[in-house]
Amino acid sequence: MRSFEHLTDLQALVGQNVGVSDWITVTQERIQLFADATGDHQWIHLDTERAAKGPFGTTIAHGFLTLSLLPEMSASAFEVRDTRMGVNYGLGKVRFPAPVPSGSRLRGHFKLTKYEPLEGGAQLTVEVSMEREGSDKPVCVAESLARRYT
Repeated sequence: MRSFEHLTDLQALVGQNVGVSDWITVTQERIQLFADATGDHQWIHLDTERAAKGPFGTTIAHGFLTLSLLPEMSASAFEVRDTRMGVNYGLGKVRFPAPVPSGSRLRGHFKLTKYEPLEGGAQLTVEVSMEREGSDKPVCVAESLARRYT
């Protein structure tokens, strides 16, 4: 994990990578729990026998499950010590260029693309590229907007 003492330290890092997350394994259990939480029970995510004969040879994670790993990845990629609170402000462009087969290991690469001072903090725009171990193609590329307060 990369650590920054002050939120303002990030201002000089626009255009640079600010961290890489730990690996997260996307288990079939996690996929099932996400399906149950969202009501998305499509066979490609849950039916292992049918999915084995499908286009990916196994079940795959929901795209939104992959996206929902962003906070967990961010927490292990970098920290800003003088922030007391952070909130998700939204997303820009989000794409899922490749599937996430059950059992995959993923990690996120975080590139700061914009720093906007706010009263009591800053809004950070970060391009997150999630890689799957053993694959050349990212599984998710998203523009994340977060507000952090000191």
